[in-house]
Amino acid sequence: MILPQTAIFEELSLGSYRSKLDIVADILSVVGQNPMKTQIMYQANLSYKVLQKYLLKMTSASLIKFKEEERCYALTSKGNEFLKNYEKYSKSNRRLEKQMNEINGAKRVLERAVFG
Repeated sequence: MILPQTAIFEELSLGSYRSKLDIVADILSVVGQNPMKTQIMYQANLSYKVLQKYLLKMTSASLIKFKEEERCYALTSKGNEFLKNYEKYSKSNRRLEKQMNEINGAKRVLERAVFG
């Protein structure tokens, strides 16, 4: 049974400044270099405990795989597709955030004109 993406990551905790998806994308970017676990931990800036949870979820979701013979992690085609889709999402999200900031700025100007 394939779970929707939201169900796959719903149990993962948020970082202090990154969303769950941001953390997954950071890990996938590092895993693209076929690293060992400690390299992922340091390059994705995660604690060992948090990394363990994400690696388990991401392996279960077939985004990454562990290569026993090389003792490293590798990106799957599904993980590569996820990363490409995340990059599109992230670009759109940044554009929308910029537009929302502009709209909120215009709203503040209008409110100040009426309410001081």
